[in-house]
Amino acid sequence: MQHDVLHEKDLVTLLTQGNESAFESLYHLYSKRLLGFLIKSVKSETIASELLQDTFVKIWKNRENIDPEQSFRSYLFRISENVVFDFFRKTARDKALQAMLINSACEEYSHVEENLCTKENEQILNDLINLLPPKRREIFQLIKIEDRSYNEVSHALSISPSTISDHIVKATKFIRQHLDDAKVVALYILILFVLS
Repeated sequence: MQHDVLHEKDLVTLLTQGNESAFESLYHLYSKRLLGFLIKSVKSETIASELLQDTFVKIWKNRENIDPEQSFRSYLFRISENVVFDFFRKTARDKALQAMLINSACEEYSHVEENLCTKENEQILNDLINLLPPKRREIFQLIKIEDRSYNEVSHALSISPSTISDHIVKATKFIRQHLDDAKVVALYILILFVLS
């Protein structure tokens, strides 16, 4: 036990000096336990994997301020708790924004469902999807249009769920950034229904 404490302390000291090997060793030492904690917190292995990466990115960026005399494990789990808190806060904020846009659109349009299903809006969304890189477009269509699970697509395409998640995040961001201003409310609601 004493050897483990000294070993960790040495690794943390090296980490504070920017040693990448020490960082990797600490990652391998704690990532499995931390991932388990994150899965329990967010109830999604895919999201938990992303939050695990976020946690270690924060550790690396803040490495110079870590105190090797303090428990690295406690520090690591405190950072991950903050990452989870930020994730839930952002999710709540996004849902509030979605609700506001939907309410706003409902006031503007008396028949929202009819407007969302117009050929023109569907065509604009399809055009944006077609602008995605081929692999990203395929993954987006399988997950969001055909409603396949991450695991199904992972097995079908022989790529990891985290890679799929990365493609979905980037595809969604691209589509949202390229919406025509004149149709932003109607199209945003259409995309929310497709992406939800």
